Amino acid sequence: MLYPAAGAAPPPPPGEPPRAPARPPPETQASRCSGTPGPHSQEMEAEQKPGGRRPEEKPKMLTRKIKLWDINAHITCRLCSGYLIDATTVTECLHTFCRSCLVKYLEENNTCPTCRIVIHQSHPLQYIGHDRTMQDIVYKLVPGLQEAEMRKQREFYHKLGLEVPGDIKGEACSARQHLDPRNGETKADDSSHKATTEEKQEEDDDYHRSDEQVSICLECNSSKLRGLKRKWIRCSAQATVLHLKKFIAKKLNLSSFNELDILCNEEILGKDHTLKFVVVTRWRFKKAPLLLHYRPKMDLL
Repeated sequence: MLYPAAGAAPPPPPGEPPRAPARPPPETQASRCSGTPGPHSQEMEAEQKPGGRRPEEKPKMLTRKIKLWDINAHITCRLCSGYLIDATTVTECLHTFCRSCLVKYLEENNTCPTCRIVIHQSHPLQYIGHDRTMQDIVYKLVPGLQEAEMRKQREFYHKLGLEVPGDIKGEACSARQHLDPRNGETKADDSSHKATTEEKQEEDDDYHRSDEQVSICLECNSSKLRGLKRKWIRCSAQATVLHLKKFIAKKLNLSSFNELDILCNEEILGKDHTLKFVVVTRWRFKKAPLLLHYRPKMDLL
């Protein structure tokens, strides 16, 4: 036998028509007409909102701390076992080393120190390049590494009695950049942000005139090319061999700067070598100017 639910009207006796549903209480009906919110109006409004759901709280980002020694294998040089300085990557296999370590190694070898793949049979230095992204990552991950490297370079120049180049006179990380643990973006101290912006503007307007300067003599080493009318130039020590190739190609009206080789002491220079690096490694005990030769590119396989 079924019983009516609590509060429900009893069923009509047999033979009588069904009764009309009971009207709502006066106060509820009045509230609908007058617009006054009833007892369930808030729930109804919430259901009528777009999406039919109540606003949910944003999930909190989970952070995980990683010890530096866990990633040391990815930011250290295999040749010297130290943190990467002036990171340089082999284009064939993408293994990265310190530039000075890799160049010294390639003076007697032509294979990658890690995977032993042949970089190039005769000119491996042309197939390595500066990896600025990797170097920035190393400087941001290792506290104080960039400041220590700049300090060592200044001490080196002071010890030799030489003028400190403009690019390392001050701390390269004057803005004290650090990683924001919430989103991984770099932040700078507000106190030095304005000063850093002004210094950056001055550097852009200076066109590297305050950098250490190198005097160069560009001589033609082939009868297939003509010599430059003005072979004596002076430029920033941070300029690369690639800049010289583009300069020569423009002066000689060549179709592509890739058609040139630049040599020092009869040795082909890599396109990413800076003039400062060339002077230190191949012209250290010789007088200025730095003598460089150019010729049409020769593919030696």
